[in-house]
Amino acid sequence: MSKHFGWALPALALAACAPGTTTAKAPEAAADKLAPAASPTRNAYFGDVHVHTSNSFDAYIFGVRATPDDAYRFAKGEAIRHPAGYDIKLSGPPLDFLAVTDHGEYLGVVPAMNTPSSPLSQTAIAQSVFGANATDPGNSFLRVGITVVTGEEIAEIYDRDLIDSVWAATIDSAERNNEPGKFTAFSGYEFTAMMAVPGDGPPAAGNLHRNVIFRGEAPQRLFSTLDSTNPEDLWTWMEGQRSEGRDVLAIPHNSNASNGEMFALQTYNGEPLTAAYADKRMRNEPLVEVSQVKGTSETSPTLSPNDEWADFEQYEYFVGGTTKTTPSAGDFVRPAYKRGLALQETEGFNPYKFGLISSSDTHVAAASLVEEFHWGKTPQDGASPEARRSVPPNGAKTWDGAEDPRTRREITATQFSSSGLAGVWAESNTREAIFDAMKRKETFGTSGPRMKVRFFASMDYTPAMLADAALLERAYDAGVPMGGQLAKVSGDAAPGFLVWAVRDPMSAPLQRAQVVKVWTDGGETHEAIHDVACSGGALPDAATHRCPDNGASVDISDCTTEPGAGADELKAYWQDPDFDADLEAAYYVRVLENPTCRWSTWDAVRNGTPPNPELHTTLQERAWSSPIWYAGFDRLTNQ
Repeated sequence: MSKHFGWALPALALAACAPGTTTAKAPEAAADKLAPAASPTRNAYFGDVHVHTSNSFDAYIFGVRATPDDAYRFAKGEAIRHPAGYDIKLSGPPLDFLAVTDHGEYLGVVPAMNTPSSPLSQTAIAQSVFGANATDPGNSFLRVGITVVTGEEIAEIYDRDLIDSVWAATIDSAERNNEPGKFTAFSGYEFTAMMAVPGDGPPAAGNLHRNVIFRGEAPQRLFSTLDSTNPEDLWTWMEGQRSEGRDVLAIPHNSNASNGEMFALQTYNGEPLTAAYADKRMRNEPLVEVSQVKGTSETSPTLSPNDEWADFEQYEYFVGGTTKTTPSAGDFVRPAYKRGLALQETEGFNPYKFGLISSSDTHVAAASLVEEFHWGKTPQDGASPEARRSVPPNGAKTWDGAEDPRTRREITATQFSSSGLAGVWAESNTREAIFDAMKRKETFGTSGPRMKVRFFASMDYTPAMLADAALLERAYDAGVPMGGQLAKVSGDAAPGFLVWAVRDPMSAPLQRAQVVKVWTDGGETHEAIHDVACSGGALPDAATHRCPDNGASVDISDCTTEPGAGADELKAYWQDPDFDADLEAAYYVRVLENPTCRWSTWDAVRNGTPPNPELHTTLQERAWSSPIWYAGFDRLTNQ
């Protein structure tokens, strides 16, 4: 058995006995201290554009005291203190870019409520949460959260001048930490829109959150759901910012918990979708976050029953509660791509022509990205394995007779993921280059590891290009990269796709690279998965389009792995065997690592107890590229 993962056990066993430093592994290949040189064929840069600090109302009430500067320190490779009392840091090189995206609603207000010198500390709601005789902090916090849904602020604590000053300090932190060519810091915040879920059950709300990222200069005042709960009003505000010279984009996240609203077939107010709506949405929201701590939004087993890998980090609850969701086509990106293509075919516009990234949504200012070193989303689930229910409660050695979880945090924390990272292909590590890469959708997301994924398409590619030293130059010159558009072709010839994936050397070997195809035919939508590159030099089966088993395995008693025929690199030229030049289609790449232990199994191994039987014991880390679209109808109204 390989000891690829087992080396970490002694160090983590010690860390469990006393506060120490928990590290998230980073790839050896990036360990050189020199930033990549600017490149016309573009470098892969990895970052996180979804990070919360103590300025977020929910993070502070959970016990987080880390600042935006602390978040940047962590991203740059320094240790910071987890609220549960131990240090956390990246063990290797820093991230390439970061955006602190605290909730715009009540930005910095809750910390002020706990600051004696602030008038807000004397309000009744502040006293109920932080006063010497605090009576019901949980209920008071719920009052704050409800206003994000209703858009009706709590007047006694809604201090707009304070919010403006904290926003200015957030911008200042990004400016201090931005180091062009070495590390990019973006100004940003979260627009925390929610829609109430109708019904007689416990209160729940569908998630319509967006992270708002500025290319450079940011305005003095942000736009939050306390200005309007309608994301379409956010887009109008963003276009006003752009007209004043401040470029900006928004990135929706956790569509998996949107109650079907994120990619709906009507507007926020229930009106029909139009070409103007599609154009406006795509101008302002070119990307969607496909994976993060609250699960993966690619698809679900119920929506993609023929996808053997669809059951990956499925988060089953509405945000902030324990009411379970019912997966629908409006919740996930793959069905959204199908909906967009169908609208393109029938109506001539596509509001769901977005690229993909991942990010973390950490609420402790530091992303938990590696399964072996999971420190959760919040101080509560990061406090101990017991708190996240990965080991039996009350010191038990088995799960027989273990009581059901009693708190919301215990119920939902088992489904939190160690994810994810945003990948971009940009000429250099600068705000301008990385933002422009996001805007043109030359992006990919990973579930944590730093896998690199390339994807190109053209009518002029050939298989011989794979061995060409000038492959990238030729790929850009003769075709389009991920995020791009292929025009309608004449005749029956299919375009050629180039797929190229490189492993994270500090994670598991690659098992397979796949092309996921979605298309529409006469209003009916379809999907198919084609393995296009297999580890060990194997070929996909011509009938099933699947790679053979590569022999990789995991011993869940100690999390050691047998890599089988795992690959460091996968590269393929592929043509769609079912290509039809008259049909709308979209293609994206999904790359899978060999199986490894999930974080909950790592907790159990260190504790000497069986894994929680309700949870998956292993997973396959992965990456997703932005799609390449093929136009079958020459009726595009947006890009």
